[in-house]
Amino acid sequence: MKRTLPVTLGVLMFVVGAVFSFQGMGYLKGSPMTDSAFWAITGSIIAGLGVGFVLAGLKRDR
Repeated sequence: MKRTLPVTLGVLMFVVGAVFSFQGMGYLKGSPMTDSAFWAITGSIIAGLGVGFVLAGLKRDR
């Protein structure tokens, strides 16, 4: 149970960060975030933090 929250939060952060990053790079159109370097960088950071949360959550019970 202890690892469910960080893993779920990490997966959610990864998905949201990937969407932000792809919008910032211009791969996903239709948003004010499209083609903005700020969102490409911010999304990559959020996705990286999400991966960290997942790994920390999976490692916690071992």
